[in-house]
Amino acid sequence: EGKGKKRNSLHDFKKTGELMLIKVNKTLEVKTKLLNTTEQCAKRCSRNKGLSFPCKAFAYDRVTKRCHWLSFNSLTNGVRKKQDHAFDLYEKKDYVRNCIIGKGADYKGTISVTKSGIQCQAWNSMIPHEH
Repeated sequence: EGKGKKRNSLHDFKKTGELMLIKVNKTLEVKTKLLNTTEQCAKRCSRNKGLSFPCKAFAYDRVTKRCHWLSFNSLTNGVRKKQDHAFDLYEKKDYVRNCIIGKGADYKGTISVTKSGIQCQAWNSMIPHEH
């Protein structure tokens, strides 16, 4: 990124066109607001600005220009996918990525076994190894 150029927040998201997520689990949270662009939605989601939950994804309604910030993504239990031509789904790559970069300190994905198939140790456990 060069001088004077602003980073596009959409780079942190994986886009799936014409898809909306429907929460089956009622405890999952959603917040909506009218916004003109997907970039504005992405920026708010990345910063969790004005949200009472960590934003894992957002869906943008191209017809009504409404942003739906989601406390869940397509991998969350209690969520189903719905084909919808009005929406584009944007999921934070950190939450849907299945690769670990470096030591994995910032990893938020779903992999919970080692390369050799051994179940990973829970972060809050000191057994069998200390951190």
